[in-house]
Amino acid sequence: MGNISEVVKKSASNYQKDPTKMLDVIRDVQAELGQVSQEAIAEIAKEMNVSSIDVEGVVTFYHFFSKSPVGKYAVYLNNSAVAVMMGCYDIAKAFEKEVGCKFGEVSSDGKIGLHYTADIGMNDQEPAAIINDVIFTSLTADKVKAIVSDMKAGKNIQDTVKELGDGNNQDALIKAMVKNNIQKKGAVLLAPFESGTALKKAVSMTPEAVIEEIKISNLRGRGGAGFPTGMKWDYTRQSAGDKKYIVCNGDEGEPGTFKDRVLFTERAEMLFEGMAIGGYAIGADEGLLYLRGEYMYLRKYLENVLEKMRKAGIIGKNASGKSGFNFDIKIQMGAGAYVCGEESALIESAEGKRGEPRNRPPFPAQKGFMGKPTSVNNVESFCSASRIMLEGGAWFAKMGTAQSKGTKLLSVSGDCKKPGIYEVEFGTTIQTLLEECDGRTAKAVQIGGPSGACIDKSKYGNRICFDDLATGGSVIIIGPDRDILEVVHNFMEFFEEESCGWCTPCRVGNQLLLHKLEKVMHGHGTESDLQEMEKWCVTVKNMSRCGLGQTSPNPIQSTLKNFRGLYEAKIQKGKDFVTEFDMAAAVKESCAAAGRKPNLEGHEGH
Repeated sequence: MGNISEVVKKSASNYQKDPTKMLDVIRDVQAELGQVSQEAIAEIAKEMNVSSIDVEGVVTFYHFFSKSPVGKYAVYLNNSAVAVMMGCYDIAKAFEKEVGCKFGEVSSDGKIGLHYTADIGMNDQEPAAIINDVIFTSLTADKVKAIVSDMKAGKNIQDTVKELGDGNNQDALIKAMVKNNIQKKGAVLLAPFESGTALKKAVSMTPEAVIEEIKISNLRGRGGAGFPTGMKWDYTRQSAGDKKYIVCNGDEGEPGTFKDRVLFTERAEMLFEGMAIGGYAIGADEGLLYLRGEYMYLRKYLENVLEKMRKAGIIGKNASGKSGFNFDIKIQMGAGAYVCGEESALIESAEGKRGEPRNRPPFPAQKGFMGKPTSVNNVESFCSASRIMLEGGAWFAKMGTAQSKGTKLLSVSGDCKKPGIYEVEFGTTIQTLLEECDGRTAKAVQIGGPSGACIDKSKYGNRICFDDLATGGSVIIIGPDRDILEVVHNFMEFFEEESCGWCTPCRVGNQLLLHKLEKVMHGHGTESDLQEMEKWCVTVKNMSRCGLGQTSPNPIQSTLKNFRGLYEAKIQKGKDFVTEFDMAAAVKESCAAAGRKPNLEGHEGH
């Protein structure tokens, strides 16, 4: 207990026992002790002056926290849909062979733990894994052998990175083998940016004029929902409160999305100036970047960028020379929870709690972080705001469609020859994108990640925009040899795992949908099962509390609509009911153990 106590006391002290830093304290404890045991939970509760139940609730909520040992080297291998396409399970076998244990286990010496994780933002360079916050991409059996050898030798995991990625990924503070894979640059997000220029322009205007310029641009939130940014800032500015916050949603947990990762590395100054512009507009002197746990490897680099901006006078006291505008930014790490992409769940997490969505109203603009008026915008939105300040709202509004102005950053992965980042004008067709990324043979395209829609060739002429095919940025190319239902199954497993469990429609409904899907895939389904799935999809979407449950049925719903023949080919025709239970399979193992042959006469099909 002494060692645990010392570790906890040190971490709690480092964060001034601030309850909003609960996730940081737990992360420190896990990093030092390899787990967050019941004893550690009790110590954390004592030092942070909260209940043990609250601490345990946080520990058990987040994917990267564990009450049992995860291994001195904790390997988290991505097994999302694209990772599976690219051979992640072959890599899993290679790890198991070299380590000597199965996934879900820790080696007998406690040194190496093997774990699966849903998505790490590396879809364009799979198979990929996180090991002690260090990213390993484009894994092969030979690379696995070398990595495991280094771990067994006790090497610092950072020293096992033998090759570096491109751009700022080569920076000493990142030192990652990650590639940004920027395939197409546009005029807004990936055009050159001079640090300090956008905020300087903004503070020369009144806050009201800044908001008006954003309104003229018709900038809509880039997270997928598309709420007008200028309107959100205006609401927050008008909300009564002695303190206000600007929050950046950097929790891009949608499988298939990795655009923010690139903006963090190549356009960090642009992002932070956008946050400061938002802060100036709404009357906030504090900004918070909520960074997903999978991007922990970027934290030191981003902190360094912030420090350089403070020294340059861009942020901090009298930011950019504006007297009385004392704006600064803190970084809050997540710990692996897809639901935290929802803004109210993100706020709960940023306050050091379980990332469970809040009831609305009140909306964050009225009562957000620490109960104060808060504007939550995503990374791409803030970067766009910086460009708008420099070039003007009217300039921005000339690009795109009637309802979707400007450009969109797309994360393209899957069965194409040129995966990576594409900055395109809103209104670009799927067909044009497929030609640019060399994915012309695609039999399906998943737009917007699992929560989006799976479309067939008849819709490749449709446009990427809010008024046609809306997307937060994920585009997954599904080639002609892929089993689309296997992809759907992967997505539904993801949603079942990521549901916070608060509301029954999402918690239970996704389980039922997954089980029904498996029944159909195993050949036990009927037409009535397909009809039930359609009904359940509507129920889950209409009755769920937050965006996770409201979109989780989309993989089944969209493929039943666009690829119904794939389901019909699996079901048994002319039957109203077929049991899901396979008697032969159920007794096979026990009969083998007893040395008997099963007698199933009269039980066929039961």
